Amino acid sequence: MTILSNCREIAATIEMELNAVNRNRDAVTCVAVTKLRSLEETEVLYEQGLNHFGENRVEGLIEKQAHFKQTDIKWHFIGSLQTRKVKDVINRIDYFHALDRESLAKEINKRAEKQMACFVQVNVAGEASKHGLSPEELQDFITLLEAYPQIQVVGLMTMAPIDADDETLHRIFYQLKKLQEAVAERNLPYAPCTETSMGMSRDYPIAIQEGATFVRIGSSFFEETE
Repeated sequence: MTILSNCREIAATIEMELNAVNRNRDAVTCVAVTKLRSLEETEVLYEQGLNHFGENRVEGLIEKQAHFKQTDIKWHFIGSLQTRKVKDVINRIDYFHALDRESLAKEINKRAEKQMACFVQVNVAGEASKHGLSPEELQDFITLLEAYPQIQVVGLMTMAPIDADDETLHRIFYQLKKLQEAVAERNLPYAPCTETSMGMSRDYPIAIQEGATFVRIGSSFFEETE
């Protein structure tokens, strides 16, 4: 019953946060992060109406896709992707959340059989341990992506520090939203950039308050609750 009760609690929290800032319920897509989770656990999530699943390992993605044949499922690759593994992943997924360098864009453009919906990863917090562009690099990077027609920049993604307090979280997510809006204002056909992928189990309520349209929730679905 733990996953079932967690699903209900997360759905209620998302709705509450959206209502608090006068956003519609369909304004946020919940990506259930199923990396390292069993097929049985993922089945429960699907039965509860979740159909966006996030993986960060090629093997895990392939295993779950072999099991789940439902056509309404959307697959997200949410981890850093090595250039040499692009060929194994890119035509299996619907969204890629970690585009952060031109060499990766070039390889995706080479391997993708259809236009790929990508989030450009921005390291808003400036953490040395995190991948992603600096905010100052973003606009130039968006410009150079015009050379890669198989890439569609649907939005921006960021990760907040694990120990960030609420004030810092608000600042980081607010900044990503402003960066997203600045890209969207350019009206680039290859980079509509209408979405923000931000917020995980520990901080998704604040991300929703600051305009997240995709939240990536993993452990909160599976943890034991009292």
